[in-house]
Amino acid sequence: MTTPSTGPLPTIRPFPGSDPVASPEAVVTGDHWRVTVLQDGLFRIEWSDDGGFEDRASTFAVRRRLDVPEYTVLRRGDGVEVTTDRATLRYDGRPFSATGLVVETSGPDANRWRYGQEARDLGGTGRTLDDVDGRMPLETGLLARDGIVMLDDSESFLFEDDGWVGSRVPGRRDVSVFAYGRDYAEALRAFHAVSGPPTLMPRWALGNWWSRYHPYSDDSYLALLDRFDEERLPFSVAVIDMDWHRVDSVPSRFGNGWTGYSWEPSLFPDPPAFLAELHRRGMRTTLNLHPADGVRAFEDAYPAMAAAMGVDPDTEQTIGFDPTNPDFLRAYFEVLHRPLEEQGVDFWWIDWQQGRTTSIPGVDPLWMLNHFHLLDSARDGGAGMTFSRYAGPGSHRYAVGFSGDAVVSWASLAFQPEFTATAANIGYPWWSHDIGGHTRGVRDDELATRWVQFGVFSPIMRLHSANNPFIRKEPWVFPAGPRAAMGDALRFRHRLVPYLHTMNHLAAAGTALVRPMYHLEPHRDEAYRVPNEYAFGTELVVAPIVEPCDPVTLRGSARAWLPSGTWTDVFTGTTYAGDRFVDLHRTLDTIPVLLRAGGILPLAAPEEVDATVNPAALEVLVAPGDSGSFTLVEDREGPEAASGPDGGVCRTTLTWDRSTVSFRIDPAEGDVDSVPVRRRWRITFLGAPASGQEATVVEADRFSVDLEVATDDGAVLTLAGLPTVGVDARDAARQLLESAQAGNPEKLTAWEVVDRDVPRADRIVELETVGLPDPLRRALVELLGSVHPDGR
Repeated sequence: MTTPSTGPLPTIRPFPGSDPVASPEAVVTGDHWRVTVLQDGLFRIEWSDDGGFEDRASTFAVRRRLDVPEYTVLRRGDGVEVTTDRATLRYDGRPFSATGLVVETSGPDANRWRYGQEARDLGGTGRTLDDVDGRMPLETGLLARDGIVMLDDSESFLFEDDGWVGSRVPGRRDVSVFAYGRDYAEALRAFHAVSGPPTLMPRWALGNWWSRYHPYSDDSYLALLDRFDEERLPFSVAVIDMDWHRVDSVPSRFGNGWTGYSWEPSLFPDPPAFLAELHRRGMRTTLNLHPADGVRAFEDAYPAMAAAMGVDPDTEQTIGFDPTNPDFLRAYFEVLHRPLEEQGVDFWWIDWQQGRTTSIPGVDPLWMLNHFHLLDSARDGGAGMTFSRYAGPGSHRYAVGFSGDAVVSWASLAFQPEFTATAANIGYPWWSHDIGGHTRGVRDDELATRWVQFGVFSPIMRLHSANNPFIRKEPWVFPAGPRAAMGDALRFRHRLVPYLHTMNHLAAAGTALVRPMYHLEPHRDEAYRVPNEYAFGTELVVAPIVEPCDPVTLRGSARAWLPSGTWTDVFTGTTYAGDRFVDLHRTLDTIPVLLRAGGILPLAAPEEVDATVNPAALEVLVAPGDSGSFTLVEDREGPEAASGPDGGVCRTTLTWDRSTVSFRIDPAEGDVDSVPVRRRWRITFLGAPASGQEATVVEADRFSVDLEVATDDGAVLTLAGLPTVGVDARDAARQLLESAQAGNPEKLTAWEVVDRDVPRADRIVELETVGLPDPLRRALVELLGSVHPDGR
């Protein structure tokens, strides 16, 4: 029997990096108020009925001792005027009001904000998508087109110096005003300076996750993984929903089996052997938790929990779930969870749905679970890993968000890209959705396919469905077309892991993987008009298809706005001029994924499917229309990472120099022992090769050159000449017309227009006269408007 120690455990300790007391030089005070200049565009303003102020860390603010920016102070009666290079705060020293608390920004984005005005921010995210069929209101984010946003921290709970939790003193207000204009990057940098960085994800979390609410046995789960292997479908995370524990076998006198901590022996007779086999296959495992019902007497761990809590086990008294009791919380981790972790469980899926109250006023149990699960998972020195629901500003510190039980519908899919992207506005980078939808709805093979394709280009790719035999996500239960498209998408996700893990390091520094387009171009109105288009890391723009295909063209479409430059679709090779809107039409096998000119996209080679290791073979896609550089970041897994040089991180800089027609792989720097000594590199240029270019592979829209490179030495590849960017759209146009469900005479006339040797603008105008259905004409216009290699 395991009993928890009575001394302090790593579970309860201050959050790493917490330093909540601001420098005295940053503080201006009055009788009942205090202003703290946290950054040059970030003011903390407090009002206190009792004259006392709060220096404890909050769920939002864990670090307030920062470098003090330059500012000036002008006392005005009972109030104050504080001015920095970015903004001026005017406060009358009384309870907050629209007339007495005003912030103005300076410079090209000059604006004025008053306390109490209607929020005009661009939105953040939300706690859950449970049963949301379509849109839902978003919680407040930090960014606004008028450049000033207030974050009200008055109701969040606090952390004591020893890491335990506490309530706020009534009668105190605590707000933070972000005044950065449209300098969105600096606003988010200031947010992370105060609220802490996002969690650095383990590499394996970036592959495919298999999840299904279904009573698997160990044999049936491993048989499923065998089938995935036969189908060449890679997965890196095994999610086992609530049926891992006793459900139907719970004696009726104890109620239902929603909460449980004991393996169901009829399904999993040897859990350590099962978990070890998952590890052998390169997978990590998470188990579902619904902790609300506490620990009941049928649980394997009940005797130890009873002893820890001073309960006579013979009474079979239920040990209630109370995370605000330090003794319970210690036992919760040491008695309930750590033995299962010793068997091989890697992290926990915390599925809390039971309200926001505890025995301590203002303390949300979801926050408690997220916070202390992360601290406990990081007890051995790693970054830690949680999988849970969003609880408000500051939740970015707790790894992966579970967005809830998605409804199976086009409306649900159509909202997820925007919902995911706007989460970056509150610094929250790692959403995991029920890809394909969890519940209700109707079977729609096209919808399922488009959802999987979006999932590949979302932060966490986790397939999921309800405990319903007719809601399935295994690709082989679909017809040939959707099955092939899903398989290709899942395989491509694992190829993306080198890029995703580099972006993961960037996200840990404050730049989310998925960002709305206005993060790239905050002063362009067009960037605010494409809510479902987003930047996917530094190199890509993605426009998921979230509506059914047109019955004439047999293609789905997405409207995108492209920033300046040229953009090449990594799947079709089609290149588009930027600084314009474009309707992008795609068959079921792909969605628009565009690589910027000069962009460099590192991929694992097709055979490198193990997301737990750094690959020995890579392919690098290059959009050669401009020069560019990309630094590939790799690391070791787990706590041992910090023991290597440079914190266990290895960096390899990749550079395409258009002026010298050369691609360079620099010698690796940092912890070079964390990557293979030699690697095979395939450099693939999205364009046609120059005359005389030797290539390993040549396709219509790209060519490749293979290199074998010593990691310590690097290499330089010099081409015979500049690649020719763009593809001849006539072949694609002919295929489009051939498959279109439209009149054959009109299609023939349209083809004669497309094939004519006249300027593209003239052909586009003439298509208006042919009498084609509008969707078909628009799809042809997209192709004619793309970049052609011969300028036609």
